[in-house]
Amino acid sequence: MKAYVVESAGGPFRVVEMPTPRPASGHVLVKICASEINSLDTKIRAGQAGHAKQPLPAVLGLDMAGVVVSVCADVTEFRSGDEVFGMGGGVAGLQGTLVEFVAADAALLTHEPKSLTMLQSAALPLVTITAWEGLIDHARVHAGQTVLVHAGAGGVGYAALQIALARDAKVFTTVSYDKRSIVEALGAIAIDRDEPSSDCIAVHTNGEGFDIVYDTLGGAGP
Repeated sequence: MKAYVVESAGGPFRVVEMPTPRPASGHVLVKICASEINSLDTKIRAGQAGHAKQPLPAVLGLDMAGVVVSVCADVTEFRSGDEVFGMGGGVAGLQGTLVEFVAADAALLTHEPKSLTMLQSAALPLVTITAWEGLIDHARVHAGQTVLVHAGAGGVGYAALQIALARDAKVFTTVSYDKRSIVEALGAIAIDRDEPSSDCIAVHTNGEGFDIVYDTLGGAGP
């Protein structure tokens, strides 16, 4: 099978031929139809992701969507022909998803929704998991709360907006002017990303502050 390999930190991708992997216990072999490249993937390639190390040379890539080719005998939730998506590898020495086939842990996959394309499904796993952990697992967002998401038009931010809105929160987000329509189409209230925090709080919460602030950017605020 063909694979995209990075041999050194910051190095170019090189197309190579490598053996198709065999699924071990608890794993399934998936023919990849679409792969996603996240900002974390670029950090891993540059050797800068301290929390997501990947020894090089390696096949990179975290997210994918594809079709199950075969399953190990102890896997019961999937069968050949199933369309699936998830985070199939790309860290801790596991083969990534910028390749034709991946032998992925069945626990890291789920069935692809019929309403989504392979490309759409492949874009979901990392950003949605990140947004979910922040808003649901930690902040426990619920109806009636005011939520501010910084950079709501970005990958994680866009997922966070939809999660907060689905929980019936009142959602605000900082964006550049040219991306206002993207977040407003979801139902979020757009705020100029250069607006000072004090003004933002005064105007949008009557000085009381937001119940939850989800910062996808980090660093010093305006």
